[in-house]
Order: sequence, then C-alpha cells, then structure tokens
Amino acid sequence: MATIALVDDDRNILTSVSMTLEAEGYEVITYNDGASALIGLTDTPPDLAVLDIKMPRMDGMELLRRLRQKTDLPVIFLTSKDEEIDEVLGLRMGADDYVKKPFSQRLLVERIHAILRRREALSSDKGADEDEGETVMKRGSLVMDQLRHTVTWKGNNVTLTVTEFLILQALANRPGVVKSRDQLMDVAYDDQVYVDDRTIDSHIKRVRKKFRVHDPDFASIETLYGIGYRYNEA
Repeated sequence: MATIALVDDDRNILTSVSMTLEAEGYEVITYNDGASALIGLTDTPPDLAVLDIKMPRMDGMELLRRLRQKTDLPVIFLTSKDEEIDEVLGLRMGADDYVKKPFSQRLLVERIHAILRRREALSSDKGADEDEGETVMKRGSLVMDQLRHTVTWKGNNVTLTVTEFLILQALANRPGVVKSRDQLMDVAYDDQVYVDDRTIDSHIKRVRKKFRVHDPDFASIETLYGIGYRYNEA
C-alpha cells in the first residue's frame, strides 16, 4: 500500500481528497501547513506528496526547495488557475507535475497513479537471473543505473526526480538523435495525463541546472529550437 501525503491549509480539500485516495487503496497522511509537513515528510517519507503552493508558516515552494536538499520524493503541486508563473517555477525546482484548482479528484488520482507506476517501473528488479549490468547505461561522462535510480556525471552523484530521470534516459538512450517534446512527453507521462510543451522545457532546464552544479560547462543536452532536444556524448 503506497502512502500519499497531502499538504494544504484547506481542510475541505484535505478531507475530500483523503477519502478519495483511501477509497483507491492508498494510506493518507495530512498536514495543514508547510512547516509541520517538512518535519513529517523528512522523518517519515511517504511514496508521494501533494503540495498546495500558498500555505501558512511555509509555502509550497519553500517546502519543495528544502525537500529537494534531502530527497527525490515525487511531488505534485496544487496551483490556482491564475498561478502560471508558480507552475513553471515549481517544475524548475523539481516538482514532477501540477494540477490546477479547482481540480477533478479523478484527474489528481490519475496523476498520482501515473507517477507511482513510473517510479515502480524504474525501481523494480527485472529478475534474479538478469545481468545487472544491463540496467546500467554509460554515455561518456554520464552513468545511469535504472535499477537503483542513480545518476552520476564525471563521478558526481546527480539527484533526479522520476520525471527528470525518464526524460534524460530517453535522450541518452540514442545520442545524437533528436527527440521532440511530444516524444519526451510520451516517455515521461501516462497517456491519460495531459501536459504542455512548457512542462518538458521546465524539466530540461532543471536537469541542466543540476548537472551544472558539478560541471558549469555541462552542455550535453542540446536544444534544437522548434524541433526538440538531443543528447550529445561528452
């Protein structure tokens, strides 16, 4: 049974979404402010967290920033329909997805299902007889281990979210081959989940930023304007 953390200062949302998720078989933990959520999510990490952006004591952005210093916990943001800047900023900071308020609870459930399926697919053991080397991809200075969900660049560990890992993996699988935004969305998101081009662009910017912490000259993910992205070995 997966555990979902809900963080929102609206008690009606906490109650109604909790009931929906519990009916889907999830265990649910709720927090009504960012400060208490930071303690709880750090001490007892759930499988996924749903965060509101505007909350007392600590807003969702600051909560995500602090969480990303310690964990790659999958995160979905809840945003108001007029908070487009916050959506982009949240994705750049490392959120896996966002859902706009007012939202369909069915949509939120599908987004949660999709992220957890992707995470399970990345971390599941493919069988005791399989050569673990087959799960490790090396592309120049890049090493990606799908089984352990680890990434290194020139020997330095780079922590990626599930969505970031899948996007980078899709690019690095075929160096030099251009991947359109639509192709990357197909890899990173479930068929039932709609995202726009800006979402992929934000994830790419976040991945680059994480690599440039260790290598300021990192330029292996190339943008082809109007076409998409490609990975160049280095």
